[in-house]
Amino acid sequence: MDCQPKLNVVLVTPEIPQNTGNIIRLCANVGAILHLVKPLGFRLDNSNLRRASLDYSDLVDIRLHDSIDSFWDGLSIETIYGAAISGSVLYTTPKYNPGDSIILGPESVGLPENILGRISPQNRVHIPMAPANRSLNISNATAIIVYEMWRQINFLGASISQYKDRSYFS
Repeated sequence: MDCQPKLNVVLVTPEIPQNTGNIIRLCANVGAILHLVKPLGFRLDNSNLRRASLDYSDLVDIRLHDSIDSFWDGLSIETIYGAAISGSVLYTTPKYNPGDSIILGPESVGLPENILGRISPQNRVHIPMAPANRSLNISNATAIIVYEMWRQINFLGASISQYKDRSYFS
């Protein structure tokens, strides 16, 4: 792993291993650190998690936390964003910086109020949706927000030089 500042993706009590596996691949592709806050709805050796993450698990810094409090320790509250349908700020509005964190809650209920209450209202972001829709899949929502965060820091650490001949994409 390189020493460049990273983005942090925080999943609080993730429930579906396939979603977490997809997010592992996302974190590998953008160089983000993945924080998993217990309890998890699956074991880390779950075959669905492994299948969805492919062989990317070895490319990601995955950190397990026993509780949300253990995650908060040592982080600057100003750099923590929470994704919520009730978020008052469009996810493209904040000025993201290296080291910032995005927190997402369990698939079935989203971020609980006790966590949202610890996040500044201007750091509670949402993704717009068409009327009458309740939610996006957590791995899709994470990808939308994380790629915006990464774009704003000029795709820090990105490289496609290994694919100059473009044969990878054919």
